[in-house]
Amino acid sequence: MSFRATIQPSGHNFPIEEHETILEAAIKHGYILPYNCRDGVCGVCKGKIAEGRVDYGKYLASTLTDVEKAAGMALFCCAKPQSDLVIECREVNAVSDIPVRTMPCRVQKMDKLAEDVMVLQLRLPTNERLQFLAGQYISILLKDQKPRSFSLANAPHNDEFLELHVRLITGGAFTGHVFNEMKERDILRIRGPLGTFFLREDSDKPVIFVASGTGFAPIKAIIEHALHIDLKRTMHFYWGVHKLADFYMLEKAKQWESSGVKFTPVLSEPLPSDNWQGRIGLVHQAVLDDFRDLSEYEVYACGAPVMVEAARRDYTVQRGLPEDAFFSDMFTFTPKE
Repeated sequence: MSFRATIQPSGHNFPIEEHETILEAAIKHGYILPYNCRDGVCGVCKGKIAEGRVDYGKYLASTLTDVEKAAGMALFCCAKPQSDLVIECREVNAVSDIPVRTMPCRVQKMDKLAEDVMVLQLRLPTNERLQFLAGQYISILLKDQKPRSFSLANAPHNDEFLELHVRLITGGAFTGHVFNEMKERDILRIRGPLGTFFLREDSDKPVIFVASGTGFAPIKAIIEHALHIDLKRTMHFYWGVHKLADFYMLEKAKQWESSGVKFTPVLSEPLPSDNWQGRIGLVHQAVLDDFRDLSEYEVYACGAPVMVEAARRDYTVQRGLPEDAFFSDMFTFTPKE
């Protein structure tokens, strides 16, 4: 059965089949809504069902609470229509003209920059390039397994290779393969670009970037893009890891300071041998310590879910950051059945 969905406040509308999620149908008809994981985990696609009924689908309970459901909220990557719908959410127009493609690629280079971080350079077929916005991600398509998603760490102007930062996950089948079996010249299939984590260039607000671990990857892409276009906005980058050796591209981040990007590295568990004289603690807390008022800022946060969730909550509630000025890419894993 087919229904019709209308997006407010834009008034855009599109047909939606009962077997389609709201997000799937919107994208199919050219309307890009905020999203990242597509698995009901990250919460980026959360919006309001102003009119109509939906099947909420399968999702992580902590991402959509019963209180939120009672208030009309749903996760658009999971919810399917049971009637005509009116939904309330903002649209992301900057990615609407970029095609999502499925392509082969070759592993050009592998660099192990930390004990648990491998940097991959992927080469596309000759004369092929992937159009994307800095901060977006690709999915690696695997036979008989769910796709694995990784942020692109290179900026669009530097697209000879696609750069991925892969962290070794204990028990992770694919990341274990990357570290123990993958070889240069191996062939992969990818799909992308995906996601709505990218720099909003139409704003003039100062920017705060917050990354934990390999959440550095899309932030790196965004900062390199901002410097390439000579963005005239104040930028401050906070990067948090456990110990000094986990800063796998520390010199790269330091180099940006000469271009005006203030950099604050933060260690949560420094080793005695690190002789660390810098900031210690949680990276999102470092921002709270430095800024009493975030009402005129934009924040881009990427990394572990606990960090991103804490940043969203504390910056909006405690520091007055507008909810629509917080952009995030949460590195999530699909919940086990």
